[in-house]
Amino acid sequence: MNQLSVQQIKGVGPKLAETLEQINIHTVEDLLYYFPNRYDHYEQKPLHELIHNEKVTIVGEVLQEPMVTFYGRKKSRLTVNIRVDGAVVKGVMFNRAFAKKHFVPGETISVNGKWDQHRLQITIDQYKKGSMDASNPISPIYSSKGDIKNAQFQKIIKQIIQDYQEEISEFMPTPFLTKYKLPDRFTGFSEMHFPSSFQQLKHAKRRFIYEELLLFQIKMQLYRKRNREATQGNAQVINMEQVKHLIQQFPFALTEAQKKSLADIFRDLHSPYRMNRLLQGDVGSGKTAVAVISLYGTVTAGKQVAFMVPTEILAEQHEVSLKELLPNEVKIHRLTGSIKGKKRQQILSDIEDGSCQVVIGTHALIQDDVHFDDLAYVIIDEQHRFGVHQRNTLREKGILADMLYMTATPIPRTLSITAFGDMDVSKIDEMPKGRKPVETYWVKQNMFERTVNFIYKEIKKGSQAYIICPLIEESDKLDIQNALDLFVQLQEVLQGKATVGLMHGRLSTEEKEQVMLDFASNNVQILVSTTVVEVGVNVPNATVMMIQDADRFGLSQLHQLRGRVGRGEKQSYCILVADPKGETGKERMRIMTETTDGFELAERDLELRGPGDLFGVKQSGLPEFKLADLVHDYRALETARTDAIELVEHQFWKDADYQSLFDYLQKELDLDKQTLA
Repeated sequence: MNQLSVQQIKGVGPKLAETLEQINIHTVEDLLYYFPNRYDHYEQKPLHELIHNEKVTIVGEVLQEPMVTFYGRKKSRLTVNIRVDGAVVKGVMFNRAFAKKHFVPGETISVNGKWDQHRLQITIDQYKKGSMDASNPISPIYSSKGDIKNAQFQKIIKQIIQDYQEEISEFMPTPFLTKYKLPDRFTGFSEMHFPSSFQQLKHAKRRFIYEELLLFQIKMQLYRKRNREATQGNAQVINMEQVKHLIQQFPFALTEAQKKSLADIFRDLHSPYRMNRLLQGDVGSGKTAVAVISLYGTVTAGKQVAFMVPTEILAEQHEVSLKELLPNEVKIHRLTGSIKGKKRQQILSDIEDGSCQVVIGTHALIQDDVHFDDLAYVIIDEQHRFGVHQRNTLREKGILADMLYMTATPIPRTLSITAFGDMDVSKIDEMPKGRKPVETYWVKQNMFERTVNFIYKEIKKGSQAYIICPLIEESDKLDIQNALDLFVQLQEVLQGKATVGLMHGRLSTEEKEQVMLDFASNNVQILVSTTVVEVGVNVPNATVMMIQDADRFGLSQLHQLRGRVGRGEKQSYCILVADPKGETGKERMRIMTETTDGFELAERDLELRGPGDLFGVKQSGLPEFKLADLVHDYRALETARTDAIELVEHQFWKDADYQSLFDYLQKELDLDKQTLA
């Protein structure tokens, strides 16, 4: 049935088929999965049960002829009084003066629209003479483009359900339908398009939400299985005694979360399969220490490591950290775009002959002239900053190299299951002991002068400060303080007292690097910047992070910015300057002052902003679901993932009870049974 063309449906000709194709409907199955985007409900209730501001249906007697008033250009307002349950309700309808003749005094009329409890008034959307048809109170409304009308959609789908009942076969395993009390596929489609009640509609939605999440998770688990099994022979022979000795030399004790993440990583490095792991860690949680210890394991196995970071200054900082923490005999090179000539040639030669064991760098690591001798382990820091193509190019330079992706952007569990479902995920959700939490305050714009005075007091103590602005220059549309104006203003106010630097996206890479070097070395005390400092340098001397128009940022981004301070022993502060007009903006400010837990903030951000905009940009890695909502359906997502892992691990395609599910997936994914056996 899923391959049957829409033209085979009775009443669908070439022209209608062409219109359906414009909204990506080509087959009978496409139409069945084109669910209504809302439902109109025409159930009549007594006046005292109606809820303010909701859509309701009222049936009553027209008391007198409606009154129509005209205003503006071609605008009109029709007002009619209707007697309902012994009370008089006012009906209002805009720009439909012609409807006056349909409201006849003394006759019964049914009207549907938004209810105003305080005024006893209904804003009419639809109306009809007589009482509403109580036998079908729930009406499907489809989102459509072009010439196709809602009534046509209803007619076509009713025709399919009538004509193809026998061919709408079930592919979901019976144990799942029984366990979760889900309707079968035919009943599900019938109730989604023509609900017999809201209760039955709810069950039908549950079925299709679980179905699409399960199918997606099975795809992810099969992809993960094929990737793992295609990369056998990758076990590293690590000297764990040397690794333990290195850990003992560290100037700090590892947290339990770091130890657990290291156990996960070493298990992968020892295994014959390629590692594909995401390491999540809040800002300052100690991801770099985990990376250093694990890469040293690969060095003891006699193999090479590549450590890829998004910026040159970060490469430089990591190089310093590695040289401080690793034994002197480990040869480390830094390879970035600014390293040229003989020095570059020498580094390339050392990488190729294997004398360089660890190379750290930017995207310069994936240039064609970089050849490794025996690359076994690749670490990518701030992995969402690199495109999939860049990540794969680096992976292909090593024969079956193990991959560790690191991110300081806490990702809610629901998103990590979907966007990174083919990866194993480790989480460092514990901060090192002795770290002072950053104190966060929300102030209004009129306190700007007091805030600058506070920053100056901190600078007099020898500290430094960031001031973040959301835009580079003046915008007519948004009333936002911009970086350029603020930079000039602060230079005037603090002339002779402190040096102010400016950083924004329009500077060249070299200019940005220079500004950050000046700030890191305390030649600049206050850095006015756009969000380009969100990820990157470690300046332990910076104790104040002031964010202008903070309500314009999401919680995760605000938390990333806050993480630029609090890296030293001094008490640090984050000051959110904002006058939010909406409730969401005010809620963000309140949440930021209440918690410093990045994972909790990421979950709250997901609730406030939705999954598509978690990082401030639409995430291309997120699948588009027809019904499932990653915020509200997280329990169904976790259940589907657990079921999918079990199905794939137990090779469900070998079990006759799951044959229909495998057949359906085989068509969807073009799977070859032999490759999975």
